[in-house]
Amino acid sequence: MARPKTSTGRTGRPPVTSREQIVAVARGLIEQDGWEKLTVRKLAAEIGIGATTLYHHVRDKDDLVVLLVNDYAAQIGRPPLPGDPRERIVVAATTMHDVLTSWPWAAEALATDGFLARVDEPALWMVEAILSGAIDHGCTPEQAVHVFRCLWYYTVGETIVRARSAPRRREWEQATEREPLFGHVDTARIPHLAAIGQRWGEWAGKDNYAEGLRAFVDGLLARCG
Repeated sequence: MARPKTSTGRTGRPPVTSREQIVAVARGLIEQDGWEKLTVRKLAAEIGIGATTLYHHVRDKDDLVVLLVNDYAAQIGRPPLPGDPRERIVVAATTMHDVLTSWPWAAEALATDGFLARVDEPALWMVEAILSGAIDHGCTPEQAVHVFRCLWYYTVGETIVRARSAPRRREWEQATEREPLFGHVDTARIPHLAAIGQRWGEWAGKDNYAEGLRAFVDGLLARCG
């Protein structure tokens, strides 16, 4: 009598994958290998499911970014917003900068227009605060959007540059100690840079985001009303 066949594979429904599990595993992979190396297929393999199953939760890598940002935004603290329109903008932009600094890969992932339409309310309060501050100051809605976009570009750009520069900063500082910083060019054509010389690295490396932000906000609001 033939023995009944035994199945070595898994039967029944596939394992349930939760949003929390996807977010946790994705964040672990990003911290381990960096955002650039994360793919939906790699994430699915790490979770232990097929890529097709994961595509039911996230359509692509951009969709995964939105999922991660929404989850992260829901966990961060929301500071009290000042009644003064200018200070409200400064507080919101500073919080936005702090979030991106603690999660620098998100700055690169979100450095595209159109992302706002895909994120949830917990991530939008900073945008709302900047818009409301600009409008309360006297800006038109169109001018308020311009204020936000300018501050967003400034904040994202500053975050990306600092994040990329940090691993190489010490190496660069040591190189400038060994040879003149602008010794490879005709200093007669760039006299101001030549005069600054070795102090460039020291001065350029300072964190002056807050100072620049306030000057930027003042300049943008001065054009409104």
